[in-house]
Amino acid sequence: MKRYEQIPHTADIALRVYGKDLRELFINAAYGMFDVIADLEGLESSVSIDINLEAPSKEELLVSWLDELLYNFYTKGIIFFEFDVNFFNEIQLVAKAHGRHVGQNRNRLKTEIKAATFHDLSIREAKEGLSTDIVFDV
Repeated sequence: MKRYEQIPHTADIALRVYGKDLRELFINAAYGMFDVIADLEGLESSVSIDINLEAPSKEELLVSWLDELLYNFYTKGIIFFEFDVNFFNEIQLVAKAHGRHVGQNRNRLKTEIKAATFHDLSIREAKEGLSTDIVFDV
């Protein structure tokens, strides 16, 4: 199963993300977002952060997760590319995001993403698990 694919959107960037379960869907959404932001090939992890989140729904949790990663990217200068995600239930997660400081990797940056949005966001059952379309404000 592919992790994600870019889908057409008029003004912003949109991804269709896949996962066999909620955990994999969240990991693939984060990876897809950072693959749009930077060239991830060959990066080695040198830093990690812990993330604990809770939200009223799994869709709101997904946006909170992506926006928390973006916040850390912009405030701490970390390109993330590996994610350990665990759920207490569908609305609480504990995760560790691994990455590398932008520093000398600045030439890897490709596209600026401002935020994940709720535009038409719905996590749905797919043939092989779950899928969702995520629109990013650029």
